[in-house]
Amino acid sequence: MGNQLKTAVLLGVLTALIIMFGSSLGGQNGMMIAFVFALGMNFFSYWFSDKIVLKMYKAQEVSEAESPELFSIVHRLTSAAGIPMPKLYIIPEDSPNAFATGRNPEHAAVAVTQGILRLLSRDELEGVLAHELAHVKNRDILIGTVAAVLAGVITYIAHMAQWAAMFGGFSRDDDEDGGGSLIGTLILAIVAPIAALLIQMAISRSREYLADESGARFAGTPTGLAGALEKLDYASQRVPLKANPATENMFIVKPFTGGGIMNLFSTHPPIGERIQRLRAMR
Repeated sequence: MGNQLKTAVLLGVLTALIIMFGSSLGGQNGMMIAFVFALGMNFFSYWFSDKIVLKMYKAQEVSEAESPELFSIVHRLTSAAGIPMPKLYIIPEDSPNAFATGRNPEHAAVAVTQGILRLLSRDELEGVLAHELAHVKNRDILIGTVAAVLAGVITYIAHMAQWAAMFGGFSRDDDEDGGGSLIGTLILAIVAPIAALLIQMAISRSREYLADESGARFAGTPTGLAGALEKLDYASQRVPLKANPATENMFIVKPFTGGGIMNLFSTHPPIGERIQRLRAMR
């Protein structure tokens, strides 16, 4: 299944979860309150997260005179991608990593650490920057926000259901009217948020694969990004980035290590699988 189609299907499943959960509670008003609350929180995040995250990592905007090679690479890639030139930032960190942010291609920013500039060759850096510009081109900030809104609605409804159960908000009359049993609703209130989180993480991973593919096309070859991912996987573990977990999904490689069942909750696909897919594009 293509990554675009997979994203659409997963967003559809999240929407279906909301409808099913709302129906089981028998309350359209509660579902609407949760939706408005989640929308408000994520609307703020969508419009202002770029400024917040850049400040969080002490990113410093650079000019073309200060970083001519960086600008040269991004100029070529934005021309190939057909998007405006973003603002460029350097993060004063030795850990090699990079991210893109901004609500749309006209208001985008790309940030790289000092460590990644020292570690990668020009071709590898070009592959990384192409990946980040692909996130901008594919409007992944918007898609991530939509997924967060839907997952947030499910979580808020679950909390409402748990509080209602604790304070006697369900009665036998609800059961007779088809509102669902108390036990069944409580089980759904526990399971639904976990399912929503898993789907949200799956959407994030599918967007990473798509950014790898799109970035390889912008760069003209997948070899630079494949080589960069190999170096980044090793170096980021030796020199980890002190990152806020809430921003983990933004970076080209996750700042934290983990495996096994935790891969289900990871915002990034396994590095080895990403490299394998890139090399298969030759």
